Amino acid sequence: MRNTRTIHPYIGKGLVFPAVLMLFFLLNSPFYSSAYLSNTTFYKKVKVSAGLNTFIIQDTSSKLGAKGDKKIKFPKVHKEPKMEGYLFCYFEGSGARSQQEQLRFGISEDAVNWYALNGNKPILSLDQVALSGGIRDPHIMRKVDNKGFLMVATDMNTVKNGWSQNNGIVMSSSHNLLTWKHHAIDLSKTYPESFSKVKWVWAPQTIYDPSTGKYLVYFTIRFKDDQRLDFYCAYAKEDFSGFEDVPKLMFSAKFGAIDGDIIFKDGIYHFFYKGNTKDSLGKEVKNGIQQATSKSLSGPWTEDFKYLDVYSDKKVVVEGSSIFKLNNSGTYILMYDLYTNLRYEYQTSKDLYNFSKTAESFEKNFNPRHGAVMGISKKEMKMLKKKWPVSPSGLSTKTN
Repeated sequence: MRNTRTIHPYIGKGLVFPAVLMLFFLLNSPFYSSAYLSNTTFYKKVKVSAGLNTFIIQDTSSKLGAKGDKKIKFPKVHKEPKMEGYLFCYFEGSGARSQQEQLRFGISEDAVNWYALNGNKPILSLDQVALSGGIRDPHIMRKVDNKGFLMVATDMNTVKNGWSQNNGIVMSSSHNLLTWKHHAIDLSKTYPESFSKVKWVWAPQTIYDPSTGKYLVYFTIRFKDDQRLDFYCAYAKEDFSGFEDVPKLMFSAKFGAIDGDIIFKDGIYHFFYKGNTKDSLGKEVKNGIQQATSKSLSGPWTEDFKYLDVYSDKKVVVEGSSIFKLNNSGTYILMYDLYTNLRYEYQTSKDLYNFSKTAESFEKNFNPRHGAVMGISKKEMKMLKKKWPVSPSGLSTKTN
């Protein structure tokens, strides 16, 4: 559907709505990317008029409980560039330990053959931004208006501080992928009433919530006096400098989970994460990549206890799963970090429920740890390579 990202109307019983007119406008308008109607207010008769960046839904029924005009605002469409490559943000798993927990970029034209930028050296001095002096688990995404990028990462430096505790994340924004604004968020200091006893704040990620028009940041939390690993979330401020409110519980997997990644397909949110199985005594007997699904980011989430990765029945551990869609294709890549083996592998899917039964390997000249991939244009790839030239060394052999 041209010029549309999501058409997500909630239509109540008995509603008469000129849907054809609505669709016609959306399909032919250069201004809009989404339209949303309230799921609590139902209209029997409405008139629709369009203003710049606003729909006005006029109530013409005298029998409605809620009367008056409804104004619904949503982002303008900015033409999405043609995606002809991929950007991989990661932290490194080899080399000097003091430099591993820093942000790096890699690029690819086919999502299989990968080249490090900047000689596989850190591309940003996040050690000057992160409160701990290091970052892990970076996640990057393109904004829905196609006018910028958002990145989040775990604020953690295990070389200096070990694994005992980290209190927050780093939130970054950019309009061009080259220059970034950063904000370090310490949950224990910002929200002491709720998070003074936080032990870990791990693997943040960001997703756009069309029901609110805001960006939702979610991450795994563990408290000092509790063994559970649960997902918490909060909406980001408009300038991506922090949260609008205190993070709240988002999803609590039966046996706990880490490294969540959410993607939307065909009306369903798919929440991938590293889960596990425990016996009656609470001892972990199995772990690997699982998923939960929901029709809304606010839940409820339905767990599917099936393991998706091919290693869950073997003595090979994986974590840091990340899902992305291939450019101009219906195929999805579920990649994960085999962190004890310096390997990064993937499985494919068309429907996000059934995945290939064998794992394939990337060819690359770097050793990424838990990261994320997004599509980029030819122009963006050119800019990235000009700013941080491709590492001159060739690709490594496949790492399986």
